Amino acid sequence: MSFIESNLETVLSCLDRLEENTLPAWGTMTAQRMVEHLTESLAMSMGEGDHSLITPEEKISAMQAFLFSEKPMAKNMSVSFAPQNFSLRNESLELAIDEICEKWVDFELFYEDNPVKKALHPYYGYLDYNGWKALHAKHFTHHFLQFNLV
Repeated sequence: MSFIESNLETVLSCLDRLEENTLPAWGTMTAQRMVEHLTESLAMSMGEGDHSLITPEEKISAMQAFLFSEKPMAKNMSVSFAPQNFSLRNESLELAIDEICEKWVDFELFYEDNPVKKALHPYYGYLDYNGWKALHAKHFTHHFLQFNLV
């Protein structure tokens, strides 16, 4: 499977097709919740939030190998760090898209200023910039497929 290019231009071209009332092909997220969820993953990739490792240390290398594979993420999976019960942060989808743009720029600047920095993902362990780019490509593709944007 091929994944979207992990850059803001590609992300915005996909989100440009998203409407407030777009229904997912699977799962229960709304369009706005999906965008806010992806924004949360960008924040996590800069070490924001209080997260701990869920995956046993001995399985981290296999999990990270999955990131760089052509295998897609499973549909309908739930993770403890992305709860089902949530409150939307933004008043509209448009504002949520503005927020993801700002966070994407923050992400790029963060790693430009801290090129050797690593941040923890609960499943994949500590990832550097390239690991996070691979994860974002796979994760964004997963949700963009969910909402028929790719």
